[in-house]
Order: sequence, then structure tokens, then C-alpha cells
Amino acid sequence: MHLLAIDPGNTDSGYVILDGHRQPVHFGKVGNHDLLTLIGDPPVPVDDAAVEMIASYGMAVGAEVFETCVWIGRYVEAIRRDLHVAPALVKRLSVKMHHCHTAQAKDSNIRQALVDRFAPGASNHGKGTKDAPSWFYGFKADIWQAYALGVYAVDIIEAEGGTVAA
Repeated sequence: MHLLAIDPGNTDSGYVILDGHRQPVHFGKVGNHDLLTLIGDPPVPVDDAAVEMIASYGMAVGAEVFETCVWIGRYVEAIRRDLHVAPALVKRLSVKMHHCHTAQAKDSNIRQALVDRFAPGASNHGKGTKDAPSWFYGFKADIWQAYALGVYAVDIIEAEGGTVAA
């Protein structure tokens, strides 16, 4: 089983493809058009997908948020068309609660929870070094958020059976 998790942005997006053991097998932060290409021709077969969904909390937002919404829709359509799965749309709050058990969690808290779970005791926040790479070697920026989403999705699949698709 391989799951594609996407942390969308208005121009670039983070993504991770992880296996059923939650091991990242392919990841990056790329331009949105490049990610559409990757969805059409993934480096490994993808069986399920999750995309972070924007939620409204009553605050004013800028144009970038609406542009990100457009990209979420484009990703959903590409995943349905090219991968033949209905991706789950997951709000950030669900990911925060899953990993940190609090809505006040910041990205750094989620990152630390992932390091504690998958790379305890490894150097450099679980990244390791070029000569001795660890679980998170090569991770940066939005890749962490995409991975947190992917782990959430695989955990849900394992707990409930079947698929994470909405």
C-alpha cells in the first residue's frame, strides 16, 4: 500500500508518498504544476490519497488562501482521474489532535511528535547525516506537514480498515 499526502500551497506544495509502515518512499516540495505531473505519473503505484483541506475559523484571509483552494480542487480532480481514488480532504485540526492531542499545537510540536515516534534518539531531528541518513533525511518545510497528514491517514486506515477516502 502506498498513500500520497499533499500539503497544498498557492504556488508550491509539499507531498509525501508513504508505505503502509509509514516509511516515506518519495517526497518533495515542488511547484504545483510539477505536482500535477507527478500525480499523473507517480514514481510508485499509489493506492490512496489525502489532501489537507482549508478550514474557516472566522478570520479574514488573503488571495493566497483562495488560490490554494483552487489548487486543492485541481489535485482532487487529478487524483480521481489519474490514480482512480477519491482522496480524503483532511483539516489541519484533525492532524494536530491526532499527533499532539491539542488544537494549540504548532508545526514544531507536530514535527517533534513525529521525530519521537519514528526516529527517537536519531541526530538532527531524525534527519541524520548524508553518511548516516535517518528516517527524515531530506525533509524540510512543508514536507513535514505532508508527512504528518500521511501518517494520520495511514493510522486511520489501520484503525478503521479499508480506505481513508472521504
